[in-house]
Amino acid sequence: MKSVIPLLLCLSVLAVPASARDAAPTREHFAAPGEEADYHQWHYSPVIKVGDMVIVSGIPAGGEGSYEDKIRRMFEVLKTRLALAGADLSDVVELTSYHRQPTGTATFQQEFDRFLRVHREFFPSHYPAWSAVGTTALLNESAPVELRAVAMSGSGRAPKAAIPLPATP
Repeated sequence: MKSVIPLLLCLSVLAVPASARDAAPTREHFAAPGEEADYHQWHYSPVIKVGDMVIVSGIPAGGEGSYEDKIRRMFEVLKTRLALAGADLSDVVELTSYHRQPTGTATFQQEFDRFLRVHREFFPSHYPAWSAVGTTALLNESAPVELRAVAMSGSGRAPKAAIPLPATP
C-alpha cells in the first residue's frame, strides 16, 4: 500500500492538463481615473500586473509645495496605483528613484537624507530593494524625483528579515 501512494501522487500530477500546468500568467493593465491618457496617448501603462507581480511606472514628484510635500504626494500616488492591482506598500519589493537635483555625491547625499525622512513614513520596516539614480532631466520639469516600483501581491503578509543591527563602535 505504501508504494501505491507515491505512484498515485505522480499520476495525479500527470492528470492535470498540460495547458493548465504551462499556462502563461495573466497580464492586466491599470490606470487610475484621470490617467487614461497615459495608456491611450502616451502608450504606456501606469500599472501592469503579471501574475502576482505588480509593476508601477515612474511617478513624478511634481506639483506645488516643498520638496518633502512633493515626495510625500508621490508615495501617496504609489499607494493608489498599487491598490488598483490589489497590492499595497507592504508588498513592494523594489524601488528605483531618479533624482534630478544632485550635481555630485555630496549633494546627492544631502537630498537622499531629505528623501529618506519621507520614505521612512511609508516604509517603516521590511524595506524594499532600492536603487537611487542621479539624472540630468525628468519629463515633468517641476519634479525633483521620479519613482518606479515593483511589488509582489501578498508578499507583505508575513515578511521576514533576520538582519542584525550593525555593531556600534
